[in-house]
Amino acid sequence: MLTIFGSVALDTIRTPTKVLRGVLGGAATFASISASFFVKPGLIAVIGQDFPKKYYNILNKFLDLSGLARANGKTFRYDGSYDETLSHRTTNKTELNVLGSFNPVVPDEYKKSEFVYLANNDPVQNTKVIKEFDGIKFSMCDTIDFWISTKRDDVIKMMGLVNSVVINDEEAKLLTKTQNLIKSAKKIMEWGAEYVIIKKGEHGSLLFYEDIVFPSPAFSLENIVDPTGAGDSFAGGMIGYMASKKSTKISTLREAVVYGNVMGSFAVEEYGVRGLSKLKKSQIQKRFNQYKKMVHF
Repeated sequence: MLTIFGSVALDTIRTPTKVLRGVLGGAATFASISASFFVKPGLIAVIGQDFPKKYYNILNKFLDLSGLARANGKTFRYDGSYDETLSHRTTNKTELNVLGSFNPVVPDEYKKSEFVYLANNDPVQNTKVIKEFDGIKFSMCDTIDFWISTKRDDVIKMMGLVNSVVINDEEAKLLTKTQNLIKSAKKIMEWGAEYVIIKKGEHGSLLFYEDIVFPSPAFSLENIVDPTGAGDSFAGGMIGYMASKKSTKISTLREAVVYGNVMGSFAVEEYGVRGLSKLKKSQIQKRFNQYKKMVHF
């Protein structure tokens, strides 16, 4: 089984062509819906009393919601704007609401999960949650610049407790205080993680393990409308594929990274979670096969 711990949000997303208000978002939302095309993940998250029934129904369609708590108050809200290139996002407002006082509880049926993904939550919470599982085969965590700036030591401690770290290039540089991504990855591995995946947005990703670098380009797209959740969709697709194979072999890990890139490519083609929620498994396999042709020589 796969368990994902993270945020479910109501997002306001401003792109040069469209403004969306109060749409379903959150790191765990994108990661778990992405993973659901490979296994049925369990979700640990919190929502408020204002969380719309239609969004609950979307989550319920793809996920096991035994770990989803509903608290008194408002759902976590995020407001962000993209520039003309869609490559740079500015945070306008973050309202933690019920997330601020959330004390995550791992349901008993989740504790046997062999695969666990900790999204970009408070590293102290992530560290607490990971200790609740009995027999983890593969664990992965993410982080963001906010935690790196405010709780760097806790982020480093968290990374020492997981098998794999997934992080974007700017955050990797900020965390490790180096401009070179190979040096960044080596430093994170020194802290305890076996694998480091550095996301490079439209340029794909780099998987580091031992002394090996496995680069995988992003799937080439003509129309990108909303990059929100691309990195989370990548992580969910990656660990979802590994959980479906019940394997942590390097060959599986490499395939999983490619599936992660494929899932991220579907996420950015539509606004919000629409790119993922209307997907069919056959489309994923077709794009995976196209990807193989694209990189083969």
